[in-house]
Amino acid sequence: MPLLKLDRLCEGLEKGDWAGFLRDWDRALRAGNHPETTRYNYLLAAAQMARYLADESPDPDADDAAQDPTLVTKAHVESFQAWMIETRSASTALNKHKSLQQFFKYLLEEEEIDRSPMERVKQPQTPQKLVPIMGDDDTKKLLDGTKGKTFMSLRDEALIRLYYNTGSRLSEIGNLLLTDLDMNTESVHLHGKGAKDRRVRFGPKTSRAVARYLRARAKRKGAAEVPQLWMAEKGGKPLSPNGIKLMLKRRGAAAGVTNTHAHRWRHNFAHEWHKAGGNTGDLMLLLGWASEDMPRRYGASAAAERAQELQSRMGIGENV
Repeated sequence: MPLLKLDRLCEGLEKGDWAGFLRDWDRALRAGNHPETTRYNYLLAAAQMARYLADESPDPDADDAAQDPTLVTKAHVESFQAWMIETRSASTALNKHKSLQQFFKYLLEEEEIDRSPMERVKQPQTPQKLVPIMGDDDTKKLLDGTKGKTFMSLRDEALIRLYYNTGSRLSEIGNLLLTDLDMNTESVHLHGKGAKDRRVRFGPKTSRAVARYLRARAKRKGAAEVPQLWMAEKGGKPLSPNGIKLMLKRRGAAAGVTNTHAHRWRHNFAHEWHKAGGNTGDLMLLLGWASEDMPRRYGASAAAERAQELQSRMGIGENV
């Protein structure tokens, strides 16, 4: 994480021990080769906890804990978690819970505390949302909007087809370097969560779209100096994952496809894989999952789609 971002996270915390502990923790996370996004989310949760204790907590002893994280108690964490649920969402509170678990685990390992305040704090329950898959019909609408020979049309078609064809995460495709692409084997080298790399193949339609984009990219001014695969429309600059996210939202609005985001293709990939009889172990390898909880989570919306398809074919309740 750039020093500037860390300084911003620590703003207002310099009077106590929180800022020092967060900087030490960031150094330990960097030494452990944790991705920048993971480090940022971890540190943000701890900084938010410190600010909550200083500005929002109703606990009379919160002032001391707002200065020193080693004085944080179970009650402080539960109060912060409840506040997160009320002001944000249960899913956000769950993410903060997991991040704080890591922070206090670090303090334990450093022998700064004898017992983690997270030890008996229950994770907040979150409602399971069935994310609708991004199937062929909606994807075709999006691809129809990319027809043409402009740089943006060629780039966006290649992006959409890669997400559709591989089921990869937004950041995995968004952070690709030119050197991660192998057109000879029609595959990409993806850098997944937890420093887990994998190589994924893509099909001929995607290969054609990527090849057309590469030819257009090579003609761009300053392209040779940009190591990232995806380039912005202007300025010889790379297109960030957030820029891709905004592009997909814009393309979706123009095509009349609601909630257009990359993760819907990830759900679709899991759906089509199981529909074709693929096994869960191979799916985990392709999508970069380490926990079996993920196939179940992504399989929920896919299973709902398959159940609805079967229901329609069976025609139950339509015989009279």
